[in-house]
Amino acid sequence: MSEHDSGSSGASNTVPVQAGALKKGSHVVIKGFPCKIIDYSTSKTGKHGHAKANIVGIDIFTGKKYEDISPSSHNMMSPVVTRKDFQLIDIDEEGYVTIMDDKNETRSDLRLDFENDDIHKKAKEDFEEGKDLLLTVLSALDTEKVIAVKELQ
Repeated sequence: MSEHDSGSSGASNTVPVQAGALKKGSHVVIKGFPCKIIDYSTSKTGKHGHAKANIVGIDIFTGKKYEDISPSSHNMMSPVVTRKDFQLIDIDEEGYVTIMDDKNETRSDLRLDFENDDIHKKAKEDFEEGKDLLLTVLSALDTEKVIAVKELQ
């Protein structure tokens, strides 16, 4: 994280949440990865008295599927997920983008993956055509990725 990141007041990048309170569509850390829950079910209490929460999530950055089982009374970590729009200023030959936020602060530490990501490929093509673009950056657990591109009107 650079000194330009807003909202990072030294607060943790995860918050505890009880496994029984999670629901489909919310975010949770599974095996160290920030995931969006796509399936959630609970099993009955067993002879030891804890209902189990069965959680299936998709990594918000890679799309990879992860599963976890936790007693519903135990805490799991929920990642603090933020979305922010930036205006695209430049793309260098290595794929690094120079972007500007709404406070006119620029940064050049994000890289686009043209080979494996269609959104990134489209951003490069549209930028080379001279279009003014807005990039949406998703961030969680000290990872950031451009997840959407739209043309400025």
